[in-house]
Amino acid sequence: MDKFTFSYPTKVYFGKGSAGQAFEKEHGRMGKTVMLAYGGGSVKKNGIYDEIKTMLAQAGKRVVEFGGIMPNPTYAKVQEGASLAREKQVDYILAVGGGSVIDCCKVVSAQAQLSEDIWDMEYGRGQFPMAGIPMGAVVTASGTGAEMNAGAVITYGEKRWKGPIFGTAASFAVLDPDYTRSVPPMQVLSGAFDTLSHAMETYLGTSDQDNVSDDVALAIMRNTVVNMRRLLVNINDMEARSNLMWDSAMAENGILKCGRLTDFQAHQIEHQLGAYTDCSHGQGLAVIHPAYYRHIVKDAQEKFTRFAKVVFDVDTAGGGVVALENFIKECGLPTKMSQLKSTVEITPEVLRLVADTCNIIKCNPRELDREEIYQILMECL
Repeated sequence: MDKFTFSYPTKVYFGKGSAGQAFEKEHGRMGKTVMLAYGGGSVKKNGIYDEIKTMLAQAGKRVVEFGGIMPNPTYAKVQEGASLAREKQVDYILAVGGGSVIDCCKVVSAQAQLSEDIWDMEYGRGQFPMAGIPMGAVVTASGTGAEMNAGAVITYGEKRWKGPIFGTAASFAVLDPDYTRSVPPMQVLSGAFDTLSHAMETYLGTSDQDNVSDDVALAIMRNTVVNMRRLLVNINDMEARSNLMWDSAMAENGILKCGRLTDFQAHQIEHQLGAYTDCSHGQGLAVIHPAYYRHIVKDAQEKFTRFAKVVFDVDTAGGGVVALENFIKECGLPTKMSQLKSTVEITPEVLRLVADTCNIIKCNPRELDREEIYQILMECL
């Protein structure tokens, strides 16, 4: 294994009713003024908003609301939140939602305490924020693992760019599977596929033989597939949702990445596809992964063979890629670009722009060039 330093800042409260436990323990650290952040309003329909608002009121908090965070949070929304946090002198940010809400708040937290533009800071000067407004996360849609780290994925519309910006990690996270009950079935499965993607892309990076991170990643992949299949039988199987919620957390809390480099090329391609189409992240990954893996399977034959045997009980590397593609179909997830919900028509011209602007990862089994990325995207059309 490579040399590494591991530190984990987020305290996790897991299980039914864990929000009450978390607030009892954490409200004293929140300060007086709390920004309550959420998305399009589903938390108001399912009662979670009222429950959280009541807990904040009982703790004597002044609440500043920051709603309307979109599924692919924009840089403009980040700046809106940072401006509001400064104006209202927010002491603490509480993100209530899925990965998009949590990602947005992580960057709001850092930007609110910076005197410069955070995108220019990170991508212009190569510097990263060292502090931010403290925040917590209440997860209502799992899969992204956003509550487990300081990284966020933000869409910068004016630049036609979607990618990582680093902000502030949550000091605590509530993972209550009951809070996912009202999430539509396809969104649940899309989120779970994002978890599977995180583990696959970490596993297919560079590591030595008999690496414990590989073993853990394979276990997370297999468990994710098993529990997604349980949801296909019964979407309200709360034991399966619990397992998937913890799979999501384990895939992105840094443990799988210890002592190795990772391959997140499929994520980079999907991010830029999302920048041009605003498609669902998990569904975009489902479309891209099989095509990408067909291109690199011979470059990581041993790893793909082990993946095939452990995750899908098949014997060959190529068979593992086929099994993954069949599993995606089994789940009813999209397999072609034409099945994605998009703000634009996805044409060869759009895919050319995606290929020409996406970030290229250098540590995957084989570095791609832009022409091959375009070929992969065209195979998905």
